[in-house]
Amino acid sequence: MPRNDAQYKELDFSARVDVASGSDDELNSEFAADSSLADTKDEPQFRRASRRVAVRKTALPKKTAGRIRIALGIMAIISVAALAYGSMYRYGTRSWRFRVLSSDDISINGLDKVPRAQVMEVLGGDIGRNVFFIPLEQRKKQLEEIPWIESANVMRLLPNRIAVEVQERTPVAFARISGRIHLVDAHGVIMEPTRKAHYSFPVIFGLSDSDPISTRGAQMKIYARLVNDLDATGNQYSKDLSEVDLSDAEDAKVTIADPAGAVLVHLGSDQFLSRFKIYLSHAAAWRQQFQKLDSVDLRYEGQIIVNPDGDQEAKKRNFTTETRRHGGRR
Repeated sequence: MPRNDAQYKELDFSARVDVASGSDDELNSEFAADSSLADTKDEPQFRRASRRVAVRKTALPKKTAGRIRIALGIMAIISVAALAYGSMYRYGTRSWRFRVLSSDDISINGLDKVPRAQVMEVLGGDIGRNVFFIPLEQRKKQLEEIPWIESANVMRLLPNRIAVEVQERTPVAFARISGRIHLVDAHGVIMEPTRKAHYSFPVIFGLSDSDPISTRGAQMKIYARLVNDLDATGNQYSKDLSEVDLSDAEDAKVTIADPAGAVLVHLGSDQFLSRFKIYLSHAAAWRQQFQKLDSVDLRYEGQIIVNPDGDQEAKKRNFTTETRRHGGRR
């Protein structure tokens, strides 16, 4: 169909038509430069929200829960150990395997002077007893009450044996106590002589079995100093002693077994060797001067008292410088 241009020519477009309305102001404000809609960046119209991490909520904090788990683990271990211990205890205390059946299950080592029967008086009551119920420390103390035993060690040897190690005392002298001869060690312990050994000791006077061990021990320390001093030069002068009187701590009196007759010599409390040498160097001269040489007192500085214990021949001599030079000064 042909276009009719005549219709269009009649229209007049010279006049401007303003079609803007009040609503346009609102659009302009939406597209203002500071509006977010005016942003020309290519961004998606809709953004997906980021996924939230799922958090498990518990009634207890994580640290507290960990501690509880550790405590429960420890309790479980303790319970298992207690059950195991209980089972072992019942087996050890009730089984016949752990009973000392006879004296053959008791071994004793170190006996020389002490008879085995004397030791079995202490341990014999444990025959037939469970080895775990034998009081080892008590048996040790009972064995050490035997005078000849210085120390003892009592051990269990599973399943059913008892082992005893004994250290016997070493006597150092005879002791005359209440009219009887005993043996005594360096600590003052008194022992009965045995037939198994023979000794060559001087006899000590002045000890008493009624005195405490500390008193006798102090007396034996004096004896030890005396012997060590006399033997210090290697001459073994202590072998010349037959008796030692320790009744006076300030005066050790020794009886010397001289072929010409026994002599009692007062040596005081120290310088035993030098005083003993004075006696040796002058004994022959004194025997010529005195009818009988019974005793000599060497305790005093610069003088010697010959026969002080006698009633008729007690005399006192002063030591000259020349005499001290030859015999040794106290």
